[in-house]
Amino acid sequence: MDTNALKKFAQSARNLLIDQVTARLDMVLAEGAAARREHPKAIARLEAAANSNRAQVIEQAAYTWFNRFIALRFMDVTGLTNPRVVSPADGATRPEILAEAMAGNLPDRARPEIAEYLNGTRPAHDGQAEAYRLLLIHACNEWHGAMPYMFERADMLDRAEDYTELLMPDDLLSPDSILARLREVMTEDACQDVEIIGWLYQFYISEKKDQVFAGLKKNQKITAENIPAATQLFTPHWIVRYLVENSLGRLWLLNRPQSKLAAKMDYYIAPEEPETDFLRITRPEDIRICDPACGSGHMLTYAFDLLYEIYAEEGHDAAEIPGLILKHNLTGIEIDDRAGALAAFAMSMKAAARLGRRRFLRMEEKPDIVVLQDVRFTPAEMQDVAAVVGKDLFTDELRETLGQFERAKNFGSLIVPKLRDPAEALRVVEARDFGADLLLKEVQKRVVAVLRMAEALGPKYHVAVANPPYMGGKGMNGKLGDFVKASYPESKSDLFAVFMERALGLCAKRGLMAMINMQSWMFLSSYEKLRVKLLSDAMILSMAHLGERAFDSIGGAVVSTTAFVIENAHSLDHEGTFIRLVDGSSEAEKEAQLKEAIQNPNCGWFHRASAEDFEKIPGSPIAYWLSERYFKIFEEAETLKESAEVKHGLSTGKNEEVVRLWSEVNAQEFGPRHQSRDAALASGDKWFPYNKGGEFRKWFGNCEYVLRYDEFGNSLMATFSGHRHDGKSHYFLEGVTWTFISSSSFAARYTYPGFVFDVSGSSLFVDTPKLVTGFLCSNLCYNILRALNPTLNFQVGNLKSLPILPAKIKANGDALKSVTEACIDLSKSDWDAYDTSWDFTTLPLLSPEHRDQTLAGSFARLRAHWQGMTDEMQRLEEENNRIFIDAYGLQDELTPEVPIEEITLTCNPAYRYGVKGSEEDREARLREDTMAEFLHYAVGCMFGRYSLDAPGLILANQGEGIEEYLARVPDPTFAPDRDNVIPVLDADWFADDIVARARDFLRVTFGETRFRENLAFVETALGKDLRRWFTKDFFDYHVRRYKKRPIYWMFSSPKGSFNALIYMHRYRPDTVSVVLNQYVREFIHKLEVERTRLEKLAVDPAATPAQQTKAQKETATVIKQIAELTEWEREVVYPMAQQKIAIDLDDGVKRNYPLFAGALKPIKGLEAADD
Repeated sequence: MDTNALKKFAQSARNLLIDQVTARLDMVLAEGAAARREHPKAIARLEAAANSNRAQVIEQAAYTWFNRFIALRFMDVTGLTNPRVVSPADGATRPEILAEAMAGNLPDRARPEIAEYLNGTRPAHDGQAEAYRLLLIHACNEWHGAMPYMFERADMLDRAEDYTELLMPDDLLSPDSILARLREVMTEDACQDVEIIGWLYQFYISEKKDQVFAGLKKNQKITAENIPAATQLFTPHWIVRYLVENSLGRLWLLNRPQSKLAAKMDYYIAPEEPETDFLRITRPEDIRICDPACGSGHMLTYAFDLLYEIYAEEGHDAAEIPGLILKHNLTGIEIDDRAGALAAFAMSMKAAARLGRRRFLRMEEKPDIVVLQDVRFTPAEMQDVAAVVGKDLFTDELRETLGQFERAKNFGSLIVPKLRDPAEALRVVEARDFGADLLLKEVQKRVVAVLRMAEALGPKYHVAVANPPYMGGKGMNGKLGDFVKASYPESKSDLFAVFMERALGLCAKRGLMAMINMQSWMFLSSYEKLRVKLLSDAMILSMAHLGERAFDSIGGAVVSTTAFVIENAHSLDHEGTFIRLVDGSSEAEKEAQLKEAIQNPNCGWFHRASAEDFEKIPGSPIAYWLSERYFKIFEEAETLKESAEVKHGLSTGKNEEVVRLWSEVNAQEFGPRHQSRDAALASGDKWFPYNKGGEFRKWFGNCEYVLRYDEFGNSLMATFSGHRHDGKSHYFLEGVTWTFISSSSFAARYTYPGFVFDVSGSSLFVDTPKLVTGFLCSNLCYNILRALNPTLNFQVGNLKSLPILPAKIKANGDALKSVTEACIDLSKSDWDAYDTSWDFTTLPLLSPEHRDQTLAGSFARLRAHWQGMTDEMQRLEEENNRIFIDAYGLQDELTPEVPIEEITLTCNPAYRYGVKGSEEDREARLREDTMAEFLHYAVGCMFGRYSLDAPGLILANQGEGIEEYLARVPDPTFAPDRDNVIPVLDADWFADDIVARARDFLRVTFGETRFRENLAFVETALGKDLRRWFTKDFFDYHVRRYKKRPIYWMFSSPKGSFNALIYMHRYRPDTVSVVLNQYVREFIHKLEVERTRLEKLAVDPAATPAQQTKAQKETATVIKQIAELTEWEREVVYPMAQQKIAIDLDDGVKRNYPLFAGALKPIKGLEAADD
């Protein structure tokens, strides 16, 4: 089945149908429309509905016809319709029902009207189209008896108030019609299985789903009517089979050990030992199966197939089996009318496929799909309810139950009816006859509706199977969120977890719950209470742990899932079967691995574990893959929380107000190394180091952000909602930090005194922080963390639960101290080698120990040094791993080797760029980046931020200029730009042009003698000459390097004819005037002179024709540049210069840069970039 084609069709079909239904709505409601005369009641009802909610009317009509069209096409292909309704006969082009009508074979009731359209006696723009509309409506009515849920009656002779047919799309016969497109994707091959209906439904609502999730990002909650769109996810068939075979199939085989059913169940996992305690089943009719979130019915349709085999094995007549299944075995519960109709249709198609058309049409049984509806009773109506049900039945339980379904569309199957036996109440109420009392009859109808829903939600099922909705608490609307918190406190974090509780509650004692959902319940601390409850009240029989990429239809690592079967009975030492499929990269690979594990338990990903094992681990994560040695370690060891304080950290409440990159603020107001909070507050500094996690990096680094933590900053944060300061007593202390959300592995970093930290950079504090850093950076620790939480969200609770063996660590103390301190020192040296570190002093390429006569020679020496650092770090890390592996007795399970790409030094190209490409490619990128860093440092020296004659920052405070520079560097080797404006143009138009200055810098640093050789090395590494790199690449490079918070700002005209850099920290209110008067106007003047020269050349008889042509083209270009810059100067730069705009570095780039909108080059994502 080509699901991509189905998706493309369903999405386009929705848009097409909405457009066509909208057109029909406008047409039939137009003044004087024929429909107003012919169908007054339907028009009146349509008008009222459209006035109330026009969009809903259109959406409802569109999906009604979509459902009918796909249902009719499926029945056409499978031979249930005769003649075919939306499909042509073989070799024909018109729908067969129309071709038959044109041949005179007309349906009796519609014969005159259709005949008149076809013979032209009834006026119509397109007689065939009008005839076909009537034929379609007739076909829908004909199928109403067999499938009323799909084909609600819209009788064409007595249309009454139903307006559905009035909104049927017009274009149904053209080659580009929706029916023609439908036939292209619903081929005979695609319709071999009714699951195509589920796929089409998921894709039909996928754009609505995208809209709902876009709203979530804007903090818009998911309303009751949008829950179906937000949570619909069609389950791959092999996962459905695993779930159904290991619940329904297992139950039957336990009751019929001699059954041959197992031979037909490819995904069935047989019990290791014979079982004696299980739910007893006498006959197939006794089995009750429920899907409490049935969607389009995929679970139920496969359960139908398996039940058919069970009945057949028991000797039932094939003609009776489908009816027996629908009557006794299967119940689906749903809140979405559309999905419910499709589920019922899918089950009917299963029956029809077994029975054939004639027997199917005679079958009385209908699918038991309960679509929950909101039912309300006013206090006054309760008097009528009492009259309807009778005093004996009108108990407090019934009264409460009648009130529970007021928001059934919102709460769905999560409602637990208070009434214990709704079936008896339903029997009595249905039997009452109120004669002509229409009021009581209407109340009776609503009471019956509630009791039927309550009956479906009772705890009576042998099997509950589902792919429940996934929706976190943040997405729930207020009513749903409050309901979930009150009714399901252990699982309230997400609807999928709530449905686990609810589905288990639907099961009888020893009944089976089979489900696929998010794996997070297995590990996260927010689900710990749910895990404890499940492990103490029930038992996991089997699990297929799918991980990411189990749903090809949604692609990539969108959700990490697990499929499992749980029995509603408890046994602490029962060992469940767990099959680990997390490494499979696609549905097909995971499916193959599942089959292999079932056939070969020694495959390596087949595991057994018990609740008793899980309870040995703090938080009881479902870490089934751990060996006995790991479980013993957890049993014997201390936890890290016993020797360390582990803290979440500060939440500012509003990062954009108080968090900056360190490079944005005044250097003299930044205090990087205060030993305590009191010392920091007394220092007079404003900004302090702030750990916020960051990229995957071990040992040291990611020191990038600063926090406004002076008195003003603290007072400001106190006004923000959401501000909290967990771990306040540990701010500024020596410790260990880590990244909360990682893209790869766990990485801890030593933190010297002076830092505040937030939840993304949570921290721990211990007497021996460097030794603990060593433990946290070991592969042993990462393996344990994966057991506690494999989601790559490393929470404080996970760190607290780490098992520590103090005696073992102490015994290796000296060796560990030597290794960890060396690793930290190496990592810090690497971090500080780049100008994004506040401890950066000078470019390593220019350090004496790496200097050579040429730039190429210097790079070669530096590259060798970097390789030495990388090799040494790898050796040290492997020694660190070996020490801990030996201490924990895991030599048989772990090896100390560390892949080169996990040596997290920026100078290591395998880490910096990954290992997907070739080593040659990585080395070329490293050369390119090193030369870019060289030129970036050169620009820093041009502006005076750095100097070749003094280490670290020189000019890094607001408003500083050449005077302050010369006070610190009286006799510079390379002088900074005097006016803080450096032109970046397509030629040497100015003496202080950036390329000229870069060439000067290269001469100063590496001499005049080998200048051309050195310049060639730079340009070869960059892959372009200096001018092209500076004009095309430099600013984007700088913006990336400084995370969209550039300190060098680019004045740039709209089309880029003029560009000039300034340094943010040297900005003064007259800087724009300098740009205007000394550069923009001067450049315009130079262009005018150049235009005059070119115009003369273009007509100079001494010039060659080629020279004249070239001069003409260049003249045209210069004229455009002059026009562009003249307008820019007049409309933007001059008015801005007049304003003498002042900036405040404390406000950061995000606020200061937009002050110069129109003058500065736009930065994509500046507003959206994280602080």
